[in-house]
Amino acid sequence: MMSASNLRWFSLLLLMGFSRVWALAPEAIQGETLGELIEALQSRHYEGRNYDDTLSAAHLDAYIDTLDPQKMFFTREDVEGFQTWRNQLDDLGKEGDLSPAFSIFDRYQNNLKTRLERVVSNLPDMVPQFDYTLAEYLPLEGDDLLWAENTAELDDRWRKRIKNQALSLKLAEKASDEIAPTLVRRYQNQLNRLDQYNERDVFAIYANALTELYDPHTSYFSPRRAENFDINMSLSFDGIGAVLQVDDEHTKVVRLVPAGPADKQGELKPSDLIIGVGQGAEGPIEDVIGWRLDEVVDLIRGPRETTVRLEVIPDKGKTDQRHVVAIERNKVKLEEQAAQSEMLELEDADGEIRKIGVIEIPAFYIDFAALRRGDEDYKSTTRDVSQLIEELQSNGAEALVVDLRNNGGGSLQEANDLTGLFIEYGPTVQIRSAERRVWRDGKRRRSAYYEGPVAVLINRLSASASEIFAGAIQDYGRGIVLGDRSFGKGTVQTLLSMPEGQLKVTESKFYRISGDSTQHRGVVPDIDFPSLFDADEIGESALDNALDWDQISPVRHREYSMFSSLLPALELRHQTRATSDPDFVYLTDQVAMASETRGLTELPLNEAERIALRDSQERRALAIENKRRVAQGLEPLESLRDEEDMVALDSASGETGEPPEGGDVPAGDVTLAESAEDDPDEADVLLIEAGRILADALALTGNAAPQTVTAQR
Repeated sequence: MMSASNLRWFSLLLLMGFSRVWALAPEAIQGETLGELIEALQSRHYEGRNYDDTLSAAHLDAYIDTLDPQKMFFTREDVEGFQTWRNQLDDLGKEGDLSPAFSIFDRYQNNLKTRLERVVSNLPDMVPQFDYTLAEYLPLEGDDLLWAENTAELDDRWRKRIKNQALSLKLAEKASDEIAPTLVRRYQNQLNRLDQYNERDVFAIYANALTELYDPHTSYFSPRRAENFDINMSLSFDGIGAVLQVDDEHTKVVRLVPAGPADKQGELKPSDLIIGVGQGAEGPIEDVIGWRLDEVVDLIRGPRETTVRLEVIPDKGKTDQRHVVAIERNKVKLEEQAAQSEMLELEDADGEIRKIGVIEIPAFYIDFAALRRGDEDYKSTTRDVSQLIEELQSNGAEALVVDLRNNGGGSLQEANDLTGLFIEYGPTVQIRSAERRVWRDGKRRRSAYYEGPVAVLINRLSASASEIFAGAIQDYGRGIVLGDRSFGKGTVQTLLSMPEGQLKVTESKFYRISGDSTQHRGVVPDIDFPSLFDADEIGESALDNALDWDQISPVRHREYSMFSSLLPALELRHQTRATSDPDFVYLTDQVAMASETRGLTELPLNEAERIALRDSQERRALAIENKRRVAQGLEPLESLRDEEDMVALDSASGETGEPPEGGDVPAGDVTLAESAEDDPDEADVLLIEAGRILADALALTGNAAPQTVTAQR
């Protein structure tokens, strides 16, 4: 016998013109889960938002957009038909009624099936007829499009999409008689997978369309996704170590696990789009455009010490610039994420050699199991860094760079304890709950600490615990913060069990001792370095519905004021170097070129124009590379294809520095996990410049560490 909810859903299908008995229908446990999820969001989320008519309307829009972000399946008539639920999703949801979710999904699935069947049928005749001399363009962002007025308008959008894919394959030197079969296989794969959707999938999409309206870190985990999340948190999986998410029909790299296989290999970058996956060193590469995220993850995972090959493109605007990245799968180990040190020997402005210690911290880690066992030698960030500081000082280090680039966070306890190595005592962070209660954490007892000059190097992928440490060092005036504005994740989540799956909900917010939130804005460096990371694509401010930056009352604390009086002089010396150092100028030029490329809003479907665009980008990249080489006294390249051989020769002759050494669970849809800066050369030049700024500070203070000053506020 049908439940009342299922009967209502079935009746609505009949009214909308559907009579297929095989359409998906919600199960009772999913209705129960929806009711509890809504109650938890309203009572436990930091913002305390009520799920009302306003949020109901936003939920409807978000669900439709999640299903059809590029506006390729629904027409305006479809979307207008869905508006009957615009102010009803909240009331129905609190009753556990999922009929709107499944009715809309059924229309989507039907439209998608019809479209894919037509594409597969028509492709063999369509591709040979494409005219690549016409002045046509493909929009890159669906947000700028209106819903199609009719099927004919959708047909034209699909024609342009397929023409773009065919042109991309043509320019990638795919044989002309293989282009149509390749695209047929791609769309047939999507069609085959269409019937694999189940009730849990539909519910997860609908639930997350709601949770993400509260903030981007609040999300529902289906049982499968919850399992992946647990794997990610324990790091007990074999894979490449990358966080992936769905981006339209592509699989997008969000970040890489520090010291994981992909991070060490060095070629895979945040924002790369994975379009194919191959097994082994020479196996065929399977096209994964349009695949479900969990299916792509399953292909990428595999036994350790086996190879997976990923075919990637830099982003949707560079579909002709594909390349293959081969990565050996392995287990991500705690020891491999341990802090490491090195010594830089640099000349200051007076020509004196300065020894600058560097401590790289990939993550804030602690072996809780060993700690609970009472193991005196348990591993932790703070214990490791304390030992490294002693070793560097014994070897003559006069100052320290703490390198937190790409450090996505970890243990809050370790962020607090690590700060304690650099201050005598005092608070480190403030945490405010949904009830607006504030508590503070930090170093509670006076003890010895490292008193020398400190620089903290951050970038756009420095997040959470990294931001707490960097912000505390900056607020205490204990060191100078260098690099790019950090990620801006200043929220705390907790996991709640649901009747089916789990809810990860934002319950608290981090604040610095200055009273400033780290949320959204992140930590702003004292001296900015250029970065290839796109702030519109990476970082909290790039995420929809991110919580705002705000302030609470500051905490009285000691101010060491180690760099405040030196900042103008340090900034001036840095800028002087930045305009003359070949590597720094190269990086600045790369950033400018990347910014221009990201400004593309449409792709030409005219072959000559497309080739001209590609060649223009390659000429610009070659000019930037040769500008650096000439400044370094090296021979210019004829082509960027010569670069690999030339770099090998340069390294052999000692003319270039050695580049630094560079879990699969999906963010957003399943679970994978942080990355090296975009380019090894960039990583070198930024680290060296951080060391030079500290050398300047030593020179400006007469070969001694700046004197500390005690103050209260």
